[in-house]
Amino acid sequence: MGSISPPDSSRPVSAIQKLRDMLADPEKFIACPGVYDGFTAQIALQEGVDCLYMTGAGTTMSRLGVADMGLATQTDMLQNASMIASLSPSTPLIADADTGYGSAIMVGRTVTGYIRAGVAGLHLEDQVVNKRCGHLRGKQLVDVDEFASRIRAAVLAREASGGDIVIIARTDALQGHGYDEAIKRLKAAISAGADVAFLEGIDTRASAERACADLAPTPCLFNNVPGGVSPDFGVKECRAIGYKLAIFPCLAFEMVYPAVRRAVRQLKEEGNVGSQEKDGRRYGPRELFQVCGLDELVDFDRKAGGGAYADGA
Repeated sequence: MGSISPPDSSRPVSAIQKLRDMLADPEKFIACPGVYDGFTAQIALQEGVDCLYMTGAGTTMSRLGVADMGLATQTDMLQNASMIASLSPSTPLIADADTGYGSAIMVGRTVTGYIRAGVAGLHLEDQVVNKRCGHLRGKQLVDVDEFASRIRAAVLAREASGGDIVIIARTDALQGHGYDEAIKRLKAAISAGADVAFLEGIDTRASAERACADLAPTPCLFNNVPGGVSPDFGVKECRAIGYKLAIFPCLAFEMVYPAVRRAVRQLKEEGNVGSQEKDGRRYGPRELFQVCGLDELVDFDRKAGGGAYADGA
């Protein structure tokens, strides 16, 4: 009878395993900067973040140029998630998956697609398919049974795929239906197999503390949307409240908005674009391209014996 070889400790840990390990670590809090394209993702990766978050609002605005009113399709979201996940396969990516984009079968297809794309976690919500941003008014919800069905479909798809993904259940019930209904929905989702609970639109610290306690031991996610309906809880406050992770979906596009608007005004009013930095520093093509792997690509070409960049780039 042959011996069983020990696990190969030299094999890299997958992004999904890293995410699960962080969720299981009682000392770890997961702060996820929101990115919406390859450039913003690469900037975050260069800063050594533990986890990325692909924002649905940012994806909708950057790919379609429209507000987050349920217009992005499954294809739009999956293509963007796949690209971002491919930039650093060892870094967990949590991605917005909206409502799953249809019936239970469609939810299963969405989850399978995200798994195959290398996404480590996704969240599914209980709005109707024609959804809107969780921090806008007038949201309409499916009933609790349909919401639970979406989560069960996600679990079944995960099992059938042979892969893994963290399933985050999000409810938007708090504003229109109250706290008790929202917690009821999240508990139904947890019973259906959700790994993480996401109560959207929390309005007070007291409610946040209550929700984390009521849903324990399931880890809870906080959505930091400055100017939205929720308080602006930072990492320290989230930890103290009892959250396990927080997403900051507006981080990139909130910063880009005033900077680009200011630069365009400079061009119109002054005929050129000045530095956006206090010290007057400008960023040339080489430094900007280096954010997206210029040096690594040149090195790859050299190692492969290519001559395109023999004299550098």
